[in-house]
Amino acid sequence: MNNLVSFIRKEVTLEWRQRYAINGILLYLVSTIFICYLSFNVRSNQLNPITWNALFWIILLFTAINAVAKSFIQEKEGKYLYYYWLISPQTLIISRIVYNTLLMLVLAFIGYGMYSLVLGNPVGDPVLFLFNLLLAAVSFSSALTMISAIASKANNNQTLMAILGFPVILPMLLMVIKISKNALDGIARGESYDEILTLLAINLIVGAVSYLLFPYLWRS
Repeated sequence: MNNLVSFIRKEVTLEWRQRYAINGILLYLVSTIFICYLSFNVRSNQLNPITWNALFWIILLFTAINAVAKSFIQEKEGKYLYYYWLISPQTLIISRIVYNTLLMLVLAFIGYGMYSLVLGNPVGDPVLFLFNLLLAAVSFSSALTMISAIASKANNNQTLMAILGFPVILPMLLMVIKISKNALDGIARGESYDEILTLLAINLIVGAVSYLLFPYLWRS
């Protein structure tokens, strides 16, 4: 646990020192929302809740890819060798998932606040929508972190990450969109329990697979 906390603190410190990465992601998030505002001319009430929901998750998905994809792809082999003698592979993958989840939560809530301010907020059940944001941050972070680790072992890692990421992210995205649609419509929360349980099950499976398989990937 001490190694885990120390490694997460190290990630936060490095991110704070190299703020160009997080600043670039925030710039992408804000500029995309502003482009949507200009394109749909919200003053004329042309943006319905379905379009609002679809645009929000498209923006958040690509924000997650930009934020999490660099987890392992940007690392050099010398640093991997240093980590190999310093911590266990389980500690490394868990700390990266936790850090990316925290990063995604910050970006998701900032994006939701900006998106609501610029394009309006038609959400009927804000509590369910915010809980869905939490689940989405965990889902995207856990899946993309492991995919980033796999793709980092290939030469053409960006292409491989796109190919591997789509079938993993798609079922998560379908559940997340369904829950957020129910939150927008203000439907009773009991109607979303099946999707929530399915998303939690997917997160557990991805987390368990990452924990069990990453040591073998680490040794290669």
